[in-house]
Formats: sequence, structure tokens, C-alpha cells
Amino acid sequence: MESKRYKTNFRNFVMGVDAKIPLINGRFVTAINFDNAATTPPFLSTLQQINNFSPWYSSIHRGTGYKSQFSSNLYEKCRNTVGNFVGADMHTHTVIFVKNTTEAINKLSYRLCKTNKKCVVLSTCMEHHSNDLPWRDKYDVDYIAVDHLGKLSLEDLEYKLKKYKDHIALVTITGISNVTGYKNPIYKIARLVHKYHAKILVDGAQLIPHAPFHMNPIDSPEHIDYLAFSAHKMYAPFGIGVLIGPESTFEEDAPEYSGGGTVDMVTHDFIRWAQPPHKEESGTPNIIGVIALSSAIHTLKMIGMENIEKYENSLTTYALQKLKKISGIQLYGNPDDCTDRVSIIPFNIADIPHEMVATILSYEAGIAVRNGCFCAQPYIQELLNINSHEIEERIKDSTAHHPGMVRISFGLYNHYDEIDMFMTMLEKIITNKAYYLKKYSDIHINI
Repeated sequence: MESKRYKTNFRNFVMGVDAKIPLINGRFVTAINFDNAATTPPFLSTLQQINNFSPWYSSIHRGTGYKSQFSSNLYEKCRNTVGNFVGADMHTHTVIFVKNTTEAINKLSYRLCKTNKKCVVLSTCMEHHSNDLPWRDKYDVDYIAVDHLGKLSLEDLEYKLKKYKDHIALVTITGISNVTGYKNPIYKIARLVHKYHAKILVDGAQLIPHAPFHMNPIDSPEHIDYLAFSAHKMYAPFGIGVLIGPESTFEEDAPEYSGGGTVDMVTHDFIRWAQPPHKEESGTPNIIGVIALSSAIHTLKMIGMENIEKYENSLTTYALQKLKKISGIQLYGNPDDCTDRVSIIPFNIADIPHEMVATILSYEAGIAVRNGCFCAQPYIQELLNINSHEIEERIKDSTAHHPGMVRISFGLYNHYDEIDMFMTMLEKIITNKAYYLKKYSDIHINI
């Protein structure tokens, strides 16, 4: 039984959905973007808000001119808009604006180990590199295991919480995998983490744009201590990310980037740092990006996060039902269960390299997908069952072919007809495999 088709007007909110692009044969078609897990196009309302603000733009903080005061007030109001959207306690939390989720996690990595004792960070085997690499040079990192489908093992999490006890500086977990689309049970995890007197960071890059989320009150066992996410994945691609956490975390120590805006008083021999969040936002802030994020949040709230999640889940169910009927498609994760996941589907076509599949889809049909390891190489290695010997051989040979997958990821503006066209193209590729393998075996084209 096929999933129910929902009729929406969400497509009308997004810029560029009807843009025409050239194919390899010179014909123009309407672009289909199934690469939303990487980044999303902007909302029309966001672009309009930027245009409306632009005549009033001025450098914020410390300026006495009217435009500077106007810009400064708006910038700080946006901080509250962001915090309220995710349920932060604005009396105890601080909202820090950064460039993206990667910078947010890097920033937090400098703040948590302030003693000489052993400091452990528990990450997971399913993390994006941005929630793995920043911890490695500052902490002892251990990884929570995943099962054969790629889902997180809560049993292994509790085992490691008991093992490291009071040495744990943080448990850091993605809200949603950017590879399989699995939604981790973050509130159940938070309850478990707090039971052992540790704190939790949620990498919300894939979670915040696709599903309702709340940090919960600070006295709740299911409270999320730290949250990081990016505007460019939520229809505001103008260079802003967010780190939210207790203000007390950032009150001591110097910021990792010092300079303009980070200090209260300076002599040649003395520095008194500004209070957070300003201490953490060095240089001239990206107010345009902040306003864009605030505007995108307004549009997301107007549509309703529950409505977005419901619609995107219907697209995922619809696509999975069709993919399972195509011979030669290898799906990863659990294609039979659409609960606790968002609109991300990884797959391969038998005997055709993932990079070639992605190229054919783009050049022949104007369909944008992502291929490779999606900045989550250890997780991909697990899902592809690549053994340690193979990995060692690939490390020795920098020219070796990288294993990987093809990933499709939907946004709120995608529709069922686009999925139908995608399926038709996949069947065409599989039916004419020999032709496409020959045509694209050594082709290098820059459209």
C-alpha cells in the first residue's frame, strides 16, 4: 500500500524551485534538488527580510548612530527569537552566533576540561566529522557503538557511562544521522546521561530544520545541556550557525578567537574579557545572516514543524516504497521502518560506482544528489562492512577509490512528481547499465 500523498503549498515559500538548468545534451529542464541534507535554498520571505533591512544596516554594538542602534537592537532580539524557537531558558542559557555547526562544536570543545584529571568525551560511531574531530586533540574520546542497521546502542552508552564515571566531560550525539536519517532518542539519552551526572550536546544540524525540538527546562532529567545547528540547512544560507548552552560555561577563560568585540577593558598588561555571548563573537558580527535565520524561523513556525515533519515523512515513505521495487538497488539502514527517521535515504546501484550514479543523475536528468561518505567516514565503513585491513590499505594508498553511497534528502518544497522522475531515471540507468558505464567511465565535464 502506497503512502498517502499530501497536498501542500510549501513549494511557494522557497526560492529557485523552478530554475532551469542545462543537461549534457544541451536541453534545459527544471532542476530537482535532493541534496537538502547538505544545504537548503533560501526562503523567499528571508530574502525579502534581508532587502527590507539592508537600508538600515550598520555595524552593531558601540555605535551611537541611529542605524547602528537600530541594527544592534534587532541583532539582540534575534538572539531571543532563536533561543525561544528551540526552548532555551534565556535566563541561564546564552545564544552564541557562529558561522556553522562545525564552528559551534569546535568552540565548545575548548570550554569543558578545566582540570588536570582525565577528561573523556563520549561520541558515537554515527557522527559527522564535525562532532568527532574537534574532540580528539583535547580529550580522551570513546565511541558509542551502533548495531548492524546503524542505530545507536543505548546499552553500550550506559556501559561507557559506568566505565568512565566522573571523568566524562560530555556526551555528544547527533540528533539525526546525516547518512541514514535515523532520529536518535535524545531525551531518553539525556535522562540516561544525567543519571550519571554528565552533560549532553546535541548536534542539531539535521534535526532542527525537520522536526519539532525543545531543550526542556534545566531541572528536567531530559534537559539538553548544549545545542548546535546551522542556518544554511534551514532555508537561511547566509553564514550563520548557533551554539546554545549555559552562560556559566563561557564566563571563564579566554575565547579561542580574541580581538574586536571580545573585551571590556585592555591595557598592555591586562585584559578583562566581555561577558558572554559577546566575548565569543569576535569581529564584526554577521547581522545579515542572523536576520536571515530569524526570518526563516518565523516562516518555519508559521508552516509548523509538525506539518513539515509529517509531509517530509510521507515523501520518505513514498520514495522507499518505490526504491524497494527496483532490482539492483541496495538500501542502507532500515528501509522497512519510517518511524524515528527524517527524509534522508542512502543507497547504491549494484556494479556502478556511487560517484558515477550521482554524475549521471545530474548530467542526464538535472537531479542533484550527494555521493561519498558525507563527512561520516567511520559510519559509512560500518554500514558497508569494510574491515580494518581494507581501511589500512586505503590509508596507505591516497589514490585508492573511496567507498561511499548515494544520498537523497528531501526538503519541505520537494514533491512526489520529482520522486517519480528520479525513479524513472534510476530504472533507466539500471536497464542501460553497460551504456552508461562506457559513457561515463572517464568523462570529466564541467557544466
